[in-house]
Amino acid sequence: MFIATLIATDGSLVPEISDRARLALAEAGCAPVVGRWIDEGYALDLAFAADPGTARAVLEPMADVVVQPEAGRAKRLLVADMDSTMITIECIDELADYAGIKAEIAEVTERAMRGELDFEAALDARVALLKDLDAAAIDRCHVERVRIMAGAKPLIRTMKAHGARCVLVSGGFTVFADRVAADIGFDRALSNMLGVADGKLTGTVARPIVGAATKRETLVAEAAAMGIDLSETLAVGDGANDIPMIQAAGLGVAYHAKPRTAAAAGARIDRGDLTALLYAQGYARKDWVE
Repeated sequence: MFIATLIATDGSLVPEISDRARLALAEAGCAPVVGRWIDEGYALDLAFAADPGTARAVLEPMADVVVQPEAGRAKRLLVADMDSTMITIECIDELADYAGIKAEIAEVTERAMRGELDFEAALDARVALLKDLDAAAIDRCHVERVRIMAGAKPLIRTMKAHGARCVLVSGGFTVFADRVAADIGFDRALSNMLGVADGKLTGTVARPIVGAATKRETLVAEAAAMGIDLSETLAVGDGANDIPMIQAAGLGVAYHAKPRTAAAAGARIDRGDLTALLYAQGYARKDWVE
């Protein structure tokens, strides 16, 4: 059996959605269909027997939807991106603002996240432009600009309360990722180290760079260390460098993602916040840890 979970984290799922969705699935040949509210108005489970790809296609116009096998939907490992996923900003763009070059760097960031540029080369080029920026801008940026994404804390804290391990793997910087991971409650954080000397950025990034391959490798290695199958894992991110880990995970989710990432993912959240990933795993609000 498969489960299609229709999700509206703002509570906007109307009661009639259950009938509409079941009818749509039946007409698409996915019957029999059994519906059950996880939280009325917020998340609806529809159990059905066949053709998950078709089910996803017919339901996505109605709401955010995650379609997956019914068995093993509550995951034991989460690997997550940071910038524009667990936090609301791209840290390098905001650092660039303190250097007066945000527009120049943000354009490169956008192209890199769309998969139009090599990630490592684009990172080197952007960081080089930050050479001689006062290192005090890092702490200032963290205080003034870094904001945790809606739903991030309940997602991580609830999964951990139910025995899961949560790892933050970022193509961004340790000076931000370590603090973000501690604030949200991740078990581990892996990211890139900015060069700093004499109170200024050196314009370099330490090797090896955490990129797409590292993200996937971390997912696989963490699962192996836990002795679990990749079907028991969840990965979430928004950029092209997240695609390998998203595709390797049992449930790979593109979160408010760039088009290439959204197209590559088995599920995407375009409307709601990160608590959608709790509903996808079958957790009702009464089970959440805020």
